[in-house]
Amino acid sequence: MTALLVVLGAMVGAPARYLIDLHVQSRHRSVFPWGTFTINIAGSFVLGVVAAAVSSKGAPEWLYVLVGTGLCGAMTTFSTFGFETVRLVEDGEWSAAIANAAGSLAVGLAAVAFGWWLVVTL
Repeated sequence: MTALLVVLGAMVGAPARYLIDLHVQSRHRSVFPWGTFTINIAGSFVLGVVAAAVSSKGAPEWLYVLVGTGLCGAMTTFSTFGFETVRLVEDGEWSAAIANAAGSLAVGLAAVAFGWWLVVTL
């Protein structure tokens, strides 16, 4: 049953990742990978909300498996983040690479903390 929940979440997360990336990337001409950045921040926020709901509000454990592991696991992407950062370095876009690496970490952590905080305080 756990594996099925992961698969179901991933069936939504993977196409969502692709479509969100296409939509965001089509809206700018910057070398900065805004699509991946947006997806990873949104996934961090959702993961914070779901983790807090399960751990502090009594939401069922299967919700974390479905949304946290399945949806967020398939939607967010560390490998693409890493690839895009290395590509920026290879293209000589050092400031964009540093902004992507530092910004993804800082804003991602803030997003998960904010999602957690919202659930715990509301």
